[in-house]
Amino acid sequence: MRAYRVLIPALALLAACSDPAAKSNAQIPPLAQPSRAAPGDALTMKSSFAPVVKRAAPAVVNISSKRLVRQRADPFWEMFGMGAPRERIQGSLGSGVIVRADGIVVTNNHVVEGGQEITVALADRREYTARVLLADPRTDLAVLKIDVGNERLPTLAIDDSGEAQVGDLVLAIGDPFGVGQTVTNGIISALNRTADPNGDAANAYIQTDAAINPGNSGGALVDMDGDLIGVNSFILSRSGTSSGVGFAVPAAIVKRVVETAAGGGQAVVRPWLGARTQTVTAEIARSMGMGVPQGALVADIWPDGPAARAGLRQGDVIVSVDGRPAVDAAAVSYAISSRRPGDTLRLGVRRGSGEQSLTLRAEAPPATPARDQQVISGRNPFDGATVVNLSPAVADELGIDPFTRKGVLVTNISRGFAMNAGLRPGDLIRKVNGREIGAVRELVSALGSGGGQWQVTIERNGQEISANFRT
Repeated sequence: MRAYRVLIPALALLAACSDPAAKSNAQIPPLAQPSRAAPGDALTMKSSFAPVVKRAAPAVVNISSKRLVRQRADPFWEMFGMGAPRERIQGSLGSGVIVRADGIVVTNNHVVEGGQEITVALADRREYTARVLLADPRTDLAVLKIDVGNERLPTLAIDDSGEAQVGDLVLAIGDPFGVGQTVTNGIISALNRTADPNGDAANAYIQTDAAINPGNSGGALVDMDGDLIGVNSFILSRSGTSSGVGFAVPAAIVKRVVETAAGGGQAVVRPWLGARTQTVTAEIARSMGMGVPQGALVADIWPDGPAARAGLRQGDVIVSVDGRPAVDAAAVSYAISSRRPGDTLRLGVRRGSGEQSLTLRAEAPPATPARDQQVISGRNPFDGATVVNLSPAVADELGIDPFTRKGVLVTNISRGFAMNAGLRPGDLIRKVNGREIGAVRELVSALGSGGGQWQVTIERNGQEISANFRT
């Protein structure tokens, strides 16, 4: 039971019992009380968060990360062989949360990304060297391990029950600006926010007005039970400091990432719907006779995917997942991707003028065709490009639309002709010298018979671009 659920009724009862005039009218509050209530008197307003902090703070740690960075010398002097790259140590500070007593810590990926030396400082100022068990850039989470021998560390329980509501009191605990452990309080301002700085619609965050500043990244967002309901990740601010708009990765996602890392997994497998959806706008709602613009309109279905086997059809509108309203397409994507492969979900679907319930089995996106990732070399326009067969699994990994169906995707450009040719990561290779390219092996074959002259067609941002090259 949450601490603030019982605080106000108890104080009211004490006040009534101490007032003789009120004794005759005093009533013992029934057991079934509203679970949430605003402070009702001055005594309640003076209540303290200290018991919650005492329980949660020992499990919140400081994290410092160092990496070696090479800086190029002045290009002018490099032309004459007189400049050499300079090296410097770059550091970053953040926070983390101990989630297992044997030394497993969760933090933000951007706090430790590229770090060659990672140090975890406990609340009692003891320091340990940490290693990364798993890094997941899409959720911006990383799981670390410190060696504490047989000692059992204080932990925070991960509350993935989904009971959090807008208006609930929360505390943000971390190490802002490296000043030391700091606690700020606020409320949950919104749920299922998709204001992802990387534009990933598969993420949905808890928004809070509890102050989050540089150094708080990776710290704990806790409820009044002292349980972890989110990992503080980023803020929206014009000044770079807290403006009351902060975001935390929800506990359901945190738990999935931690379970994967603790089980020895190297990557988080996210189930997919197997359907392309779009948010129901006011215009779409009017055209479909819907009173409220809510849900995700099914625009396309992957053959023999989870949606197809569940019985979804083009034109259906997903209005709920497991009984919870689906606000938009991003909320549907998040609700499914946060589950484990093999789980079953109930989809509330509006079809025509009626509604029905469908059962969807959560499945990982298929890796078909096989990945076959290669770095292209030789005298051709793709020299220096890393390419891979596009599949739903690769598309999910890279956060792109899997309904491109097939093709060869450019994932990286290193030094070589490809850089000078203007190729970019994310380009889809469609044709080479008139030959359609559907797989990496077909690209390699086409490049072996070019004869130094190349006509290349790529798809970029939904548009086809053709160019001629001579190597």
